[in-house]
Amino acid sequence: MATIQAPIAPNVDHTPTAANYGTVAPPATSASLYVGELDPSVTEAVLFEIFNMVGPVASIRVCRDAVTRRSLGYAYVNFHSVVDGERALESLNYTLIKGKPCRIMWSQRDPALRKTGKGNIFIKNLDPSIDNKTLHDTFSAFGNILSCKVATENGVSKGYGFVHYETYEAADNAIQHVDGMLLNDRKVFVGHHIPRKERQSKVDELEAKFTNVYVKNLDPSVNDEEFKALFAKFGPITSSAVQFDENGKGRGFGFVNFENHDNAQKAVDELNDYEHKGKKLFVARAQKKSEREDELRRQYEQAKLEKLSKYQGVNLYVKNLDDSIDDERLRQEFSVYGAITSAKVMRDEQTEISKGFGFVCFSSPDEATKAVTEMNGKLLSSKPIYVSLAQRKEVRKSQLEAQAAQRNQIRMQQAAAAQAGIPGGTIYPGTPIFYPPGGFPPQTGRGAASGVVFSNQPGMVARPRWAPSNAPQSGQGFQPGVLPPYAQMGGQGGYAPGVPRPQRPSRGSNQRGGGAGGGGQPRPSGQAAVPGGGRLGGQNGAGANTGGRPPIVPSGLTAASLAAAPPEQQKQIVGEHLFPKIQAVQPELAAKITGMLLEMDNGELLHLLENHEALVLKVNEAVTVLKQHAAVVGH
Repeated sequence: MATIQAPIAPNVDHTPTAANYGTVAPPATSASLYVGELDPSVTEAVLFEIFNMVGPVASIRVCRDAVTRRSLGYAYVNFHSVVDGERALESLNYTLIKGKPCRIMWSQRDPALRKTGKGNIFIKNLDPSIDNKTLHDTFSAFGNILSCKVATENGVSKGYGFVHYETYEAADNAIQHVDGMLLNDRKVFVGHHIPRKERQSKVDELEAKFTNVYVKNLDPSVNDEEFKALFAKFGPITSSAVQFDENGKGRGFGFVNFENHDNAQKAVDELNDYEHKGKKLFVARAQKKSEREDELRRQYEQAKLEKLSKYQGVNLYVKNLDDSIDDERLRQEFSVYGAITSAKVMRDEQTEISKGFGFVCFSSPDEATKAVTEMNGKLLSSKPIYVSLAQRKEVRKSQLEAQAAQRNQIRMQQAAAAQAGIPGGTIYPGTPIFYPPGGFPPQTGRGAASGVVFSNQPGMVARPRWAPSNAPQSGQGFQPGVLPPYAQMGGQGGYAPGVPRPQRPSRGSNQRGGGAGGGGQPRPSGQAAVPGGGRLGGQNGAGANTGGRPPIVPSGLTAASLAAAPPEQQKQIVGEHLFPKIQAVQPELAAKITGMLLEMDNGELLHLLENHEALVLKVNEAVTVLKQHAAVVGH
């Protein structure tokens, strides 16, 4: 408890008793506690071990961010009985949990009391040694406390705090007895808490009647006498001072305080922009530091918004740049698409080494859009670059958080699919869904919960998500402007029943069923293929082409190792192995061709990695498609 070093009030006994010392009556029929000031690493399990020692805990919930799932620093602990909640409040309040003292109070379901501010007092000029517990112990003698907190920054007290009493009378009692007293050798101010809006309105009233004037851009030779004489002609001055450094040299600014507002306003009007000793003075109403910071912050935000609107749609972000690319080379590569106002490669401030990304700003949005379309994926010094419209950091962060939330949702769907009976629990975004003739399948049977139904109807061939609606349903090669439909493929890694699979070189005997190298044995009806060459209902989902052994490719990538990777990373892994091989065959168009071929299923891509001749044929087909597409666009 902080030491109050002056009599609080005569003839009043402030000795804490069991009735009034820190005991807060719980809300009616509530046994729920609010636990705040928690370390981000504190989990429900940690809180359960601590609070369950007091009494049986009904439930615990640590509140977390909806997107990032990080702890917000507070939790709710629900007991079965109010008695256990009272015991926990008395015995565990301000105890250390992972090195930080927790703050416990009854959970107030009705926010009306908290929002009205009734009974809330403000204490300032607190000694840095006074923490939450000390403040609570000091003020609990005057009534029941709902909450008590010392404002801190990085764990250090900011010198003020708040105590919220249950009643207005208790708050008024604390103000009368503690305001102006010494707490740990410091005279404290205690008063009713005033909401920010009301405080701002009072500040506005004071601003309208200011008497203190701030002056800057003074010549260093100006002293106090000369400074005062400059402003004395406008009216009586109560104080004036020029600020000097430790060497006695003027710092170029000072303050003048007039007796009344009219004189101060007249000085501001006449001396602002007035030239004195070859310098134009800046004269204005003196502001508090917090007020200046708020004004500068608003000006900065306004300038940032104006800059953003100015460069909206014309500023491009370019990454994956080779270290040899400099500003001039970047400008040269993009200059064919329009007038460039600026081009810069970002470099380390100390080493001047390229960070691998930069920005190119065009004069019009049409030129920037054309550059994005043509330059994205183009090779610069043997590296395919990524080009897109530049985004603000906040926008990019929100997009990444949304993508993370979407990936979490996909993982939960996969877990639910696994429980529903789908082998591996794998559901890929964009995977074709098979329905029997007659429309939507009934929601019964295995796999019905996920909406995925594998049909054994002959002739039902899935169209890949990138294929046009009028694409032929047989292997007829590439169509002008689009990738080949691969009608024999059943979406992401499967083959439709009744359509023969392409033959691949056999590597062994004792093959299990209709794999690619299994002698062309037909697959039994009702078994659908899965990524990696296996099939639903089979005994080995990854070894359908070589008697149970996954295909071994020169790069070391196998169907089993690929299936073990997260679904969102599988295409990237295959692309990293595929790009060098395509680059050796067609270096100029390697990036675009890789992107085209990655639309194929993983089983076919593993086959291309294994068979160089098949890869060359596929690359040649892709080159033909690109040429036909260019001819169509040219017309």
